[in-house]
Amino acid sequence: MDLGIAGRVALVTAASKGLGRASALALAAEGARVSICARGEHALRATEAELQALGADVHAVVADVTAPDMAARLVAETVERFGGLDILVANAGGPPPARALEVTDEQIAAAVNANLTTSVRLVREAVPWMRRAGWGRICLITSFSIKQPIPGLSLSNLSRTGLWAWAKTAAPELFPDGITLNLACPGHHATDRMKQLGGDAAHMGDPADFGKIVAFICSQPANFLSSTAINVDGAAVLGLL
Repeated sequence: MDLGIAGRVALVTAASKGLGRASALALAAEGARVSICARGEHALRATEAELQALGADVHAVVADVTAPDMAARLVAETVERFGGLDILVANAGGPPPARALEVTDEQIAAAVNANLTTSVRLVREAVPWMRRAGWGRICLITSFSIKQPIPGLSLSNLSRTGLWAWAKTAAPELFPDGITLNLACPGHHATDRMKQLGGDAAHMGDPADFGKIVAFICSQPANFLSSTAINVDGAAVLGLL
């Protein structure tokens, strides 16, 4: 299937490893020009080289996407390099495990900043360029915890469900302008984070497959897909809604 995004400009955050990296690779394989960022320069440069090996035009920035001024900087640099911005894949590392009644105010604020406010900032900065083009795709990488909270991950549950509520509000405002907004909600995939949490890689999803789902969400054929949270979780969520 031709996803219709060859030549489109994509910004993928926290893209040096795991699901962010897989998303950037999948978009590049479809011919997108890709801007990526990550905190660790060594891993970022390795991913930059992988993208270039696919023939992609790449802009790589060493940056912590959760810093308050970083969304504006990343979008500005992407537009300066490529002349616009068509696709946003917002991703950030998850907060540490925590029991619900043991979290501090400071931990809550940090989790909300990383996994809710950062995505909102990125969308706010990206949308004017998408509106100018009359076309845009926004995919927020969250977690299947927005449908079924995960025991012991109260900070993630709290911040990500808040983002889902915000996205449900924002998507109808954007759709008339040709911009879709969806969530990709991974379950357990074989990433460094899941291994740190003690997961068994033999019973996890392949990040490369997840990246291809993100690429479809950001595609031309997905032009009527919006305000949706797509679980990629190997049937982990048992709820009917």
